[in-house]
Amino acid sequence: MATRILMPCNAALQKTNRRHTMQHSKFTSPLRRTLCASFAVFALGSLVAPATHAQSYPNKAIKFVVPFSAGSATDNVGRIIAQAMSDAWGQPITIENKAGANGILGAEAVKAAPADGYTFLVTTSTTQAANVHLYRKLPYDPVKDFTPIGKIGEVGFILMVNNDFPAKDMKEFVSYAKAHPGKLAYGHGSSGSLVSAAMLTELAGLQTVGVPYKSIPPALTDLLGGQIQFAFADTGNAVSQMNGGRMRGLGVTTKKRAGKAPNVPPIGDTVKDYNVSAWFGLMAPAGMPADVQKKATATLMAVLAKPEVREKIQGVGIDLDVEDSATLAKTIDSEIKKWGGWVKSAGITPE
Repeated sequence: MATRILMPCNAALQKTNRRHTMQHSKFTSPLRRTLCASFAVFALGSLVAPATHAQSYPNKAIKFVVPFSAGSATDNVGRIIAQAMSDAWGQPITIENKAGANGILGAEAVKAAPADGYTFLVTTSTTQAANVHLYRKLPYDPVKDFTPIGKIGEVGFILMVNNDFPAKDMKEFVSYAKAHPGKLAYGHGSSGSLVSAAMLTELAGLQTVGVPYKSIPPALTDLLGGQIQFAFADTGNAVSQMNGGRMRGLGVTTKKRAGKAPNVPPIGDTVKDYNVSAWFGLMAPAGMPADVQKKATATLMAVLAKPEVREKIQGVGIDLDVEDSATLAKTIDSEIKKWGGWVKSAGITPE
């Protein structure tokens, strides 16, 4: 490369020599030095550009794509992480909510973005694991099309009903649902909420009707208005509704009670073998330079170690479960297999 870059310098000197033979010693020598110096600087700049890029990254605004609507658990955790990483980097980070198709629209947008470290996906088990089993033709590969940055935490879901619903606990809910086959409609806005409801229906022997939403918050709005009879909401949204006295939580999908909702028992106490949880992480397009990935992961790990950031994340109902990029890559492989089992157990047919 260096030889090719310097060739124009020699060619220019030959042309100059032909035109200015009489001034060779006084004119050509300075010109030669100037041209060669210019090309040398260019060559040197080309050689050190990658290192300079790594050292200066990031040097402009960054975008976090959230594949679910504002107010969702993914949005809540994405905004907390965006603010913390923005403070650490000294660069603004904007949030783009690209909801729809169970997170597929947002994932596709990040897949197609430049792998330069300025576009990230606030990802979930929905986009990186469950969708593999929920769709026959997924327009992206959750492993090959993305670069893992790190895992943030996990969350369970709470079965929510409005205050007019007759059942007061899970045992009464199952009895009521069995007495009214096909009459109870549930809203789902993510794979977690869908699998939670479908698995309950399957394991408890119920007949229910699923209604899709772009995210959990719109489903809760219709639940409050009586358009649907129940919904599984992430712990943060569920606790917010319960504290406001607008809805009641009958059971949590995890094996243990949620720290934010200690009075809500596990559904598994009533329905044998029941257990569902979801997770959140940060991804980037495939092909991101290794040094940029390393810097992004290091920054994420650093902000997740800060007490004030951890407190905010726990405040929206998410249990911290931090993993670096290498560990997250392994987790995604195992999660794809796990969600395959859950989808099968729930009796869900891929679209």
